[in-house]
Amino acid sequence: MTVLRYSLAGLVLAIGIAGPVYAASEFPFGAEMTLEARPQPGSKRIPTLEIGDNGEAQLDFWCKSGKGQFSVANDTVIFVPGAISDSGCTPERAQLDDGLIAALGAAATWKRQGDFVSFIGATTLRFRLSTN
Repeated sequence: MTVLRYSLAGLVLAIGIAGPVYAASEFPFGAEMTLEARPQPGSKRIPTLEIGDNGEAQLDFWCKSGKGQFSVANDTVIFVPGAISDSGCTPERAQLDDGLIAALGAAATWKRQGDFVSFIGATTLRFRLSTN
């Protein structure tokens, strides 16, 4: 009986260790994340993505906002932007937002490391998951 208890304790410990590793490698559907960037001069906004359970995304960038769709298979990611609205952007901020949308659309793979998710293409975009 003691051997059985030790075996079960070892199994519980192994599951406890492997569980977070498995979860850390999954795409963060149902999560909100913030771009690792500084606010633009004169603004406190930092771009965020909120990705729903089915890949639908709410985008809030430096100036523009809108919707999009993420499709994920293993480490491959496809982002398709939807309707994007411009809320009176300066040309500089509009250009930054357009570049961000283009970089997401050009991303071919993604990688998760703890609370960080990177979308990797010609440009790598790194986002921090909101953990609140």
